[in-house]
Amino acid sequence: MFKFLIVASFVLSSSAYSATTIHNIASHPYWLKLGHYQQSISGSYESEVDSHSFFLSVNGKFDPHAELLATIEAFLSENNDVTCQFPARYQWLKQSFYSEWPELACPEIKTWQKLINPKGMTLVFPTAFMNDPASMFGHTLLRIDAKDQTRSRELIAFAVNFAAEPDATDNAALYALKGLIGQYPGKFTLMPYYRKVREYNDLESRDMWEYKLALSESEIQRVLLHLWELQWATFDYFFIDENCSYQLLALLQVARDDLNLTNNFSSHAIPSDTVKALAEHKLLSMPRYRPASGTMLINYESQLTDEQIDIARKLKNGEPLSGFSLTAEQAVPVLEMAYEWLNYQYYDQGLEREAIAPRLTALLHQRSKLLLPSPFARPVTPSISPEKGHDSSRFGMVFNHFKYSENRYGFSYRMAYHDLLDNAGGFIPGAQISFFDIEGDLDSEGNVYLEHVYFIDAMSLAPDNRLFDSWSWNMRVGFDRKPTDDKRKGRAFIQGGYGKSFGDASGFQSYFLASSLLQAGELTDSVSLGFGTEFGLIWQASDAQKLALTAQGFWLANDASTNHQIELAAHWQIALAQNWGLRSSYVYQNQQSTEQQLKLQLFHYF
Repeated sequence: MFKFLIVASFVLSSSAYSATTIHNIASHPYWLKLGHYQQSISGSYESEVDSHSFFLSVNGKFDPHAELLATIEAFLSENNDVTCQFPARYQWLKQSFYSEWPELACPEIKTWQKLINPKGMTLVFPTAFMNDPASMFGHTLLRIDAKDQTRSRELIAFAVNFAAEPDATDNAALYALKGLIGQYPGKFTLMPYYRKVREYNDLESRDMWEYKLALSESEIQRVLLHLWELQWATFDYFFIDENCSYQLLALLQVARDDLNLTNNFSSHAIPSDTVKALAEHKLLSMPRYRPASGTMLINYESQLTDEQIDIARKLKNGEPLSGFSLTAEQAVPVLEMAYEWLNYQYYDQGLEREAIAPRLTALLHQRSKLLLPSPFARPVTPSISPEKGHDSSRFGMVFNHFKYSENRYGFSYRMAYHDLLDNAGGFIPGAQISFFDIEGDLDSEGNVYLEHVYFIDAMSLAPDNRLFDSWSWNMRVGFDRKPTDDKRKGRAFIQGGYGKSFGDASGFQSYFLASSLLQAGELTDSVSLGFGTEFGLIWQASDAQKLALTAQGFWLANDASTNHQIELAAHWQIALAQNWGLRSSYVYQNQQSTEQQLKLQLFHYF
């Protein structure tokens, strides 16, 4: 208590520590960034850090001024542990306001910095992974590039990752729910980069894009000192907004005093949009593409005949090369294909290492004896990288022409992210994730109608081919309206399907799903259960044009008003620019009544 009074007396007696100076520092944007403070409309502050250990003041989470006073008090005391716990705070205060303070002396941090040996940083964007709610929109992480790093040594560099720490006993539904409402803690971790490459490239077969960041060594040191501070911090993790990509922006923006990266992500933070935010601040170089193991395998498959695929399958399954009459030139491609195929299955199916490792070693040994170059061309890098795709939110102006009812004008809004008719550049072919998609209509009397709201509308069309017995699925949850004899009546529903797709998602693709439906509301007499089918044809006619024909039919098991529900639709979308699109649709619906609809929509993505 006596020491506190001495420090407080010194603070109040010095102009450098006057109330005015302290107030100015406490409201400085950089101090607020170091504390991860966000200001509400009312003017109050709250830090996004949720662990008490990150704050030196009891009220530090809500009061940047109190936290600054507690920080200065701790730094002016003889306790060097606090200085070394918050080196980014100390360095900034010393360099900007208190140059008379002694130099930072933290041996543990020096050892850590020497181990990392940082010279540069690379932003890494693994593309979306449809089987994980936390990764449906993609992911971002950082790679710390060392001074002695070469291309061959990238995998042993350190990676900075922010992720939720879920309860291992939670099932998928509970995991998704808790992630949406922030019930998991999120933390920064440092690990070897090869672990993340193995996870994303191999285990989940996700393509990765790597962007070198335009940061100086001193700016990188700022980021790393703040990362040191955050190793004790936890955040409530939200899939939609305070997620991996948002927190990486919050970390990176401490590189410069005037760098503000999180301001435009108050409602949601889609990873591809955060990559664009960095590009807009001129922080990204040209990306480098790291194809996934599945992408590599499909690339090999596209260059082989059916006979070669059959031989590679047999070699993969353990048959000896001596059982085939092959020249060296003929053996090379099938051996490489067999190895990549078996290696992919090892990761994808979680096969036993004891059983697979000897076969992989044997295939490598046989290939090494053939002193010939690989005959395979590398996968073609997509012409449009993720940061050049359309923005994730969408607003639309809508005109609806109905055959049996009056025309309506309306609007549509989608919070995120991408549907199968949107411009595909920069996105995964055959994948759709629409989150909070809403459409409203206005009739001639000025009445407003909610035409639909889809909380989630997802589809994954993974085509069957010579290598993979893939399955496709879709899911839609929300509210919409269907025609009846007197008006369009609403229903709340859950719909899902599971089946097969065929063809090329970047060209012509078809799909067929067995579907189920649960609905209730004004449209039905009671809760109605339905079973049926859905099929579709999707054609990427050109880079800017996409067409689709879809049909779905359900037999309703316990709806007294009708026993069926049918919908046929044709769609055509033209990409007018990166963030503009024009879509026309014809829809035939039959449930309690028949209706035909022509719809024209002008979309702006933002």
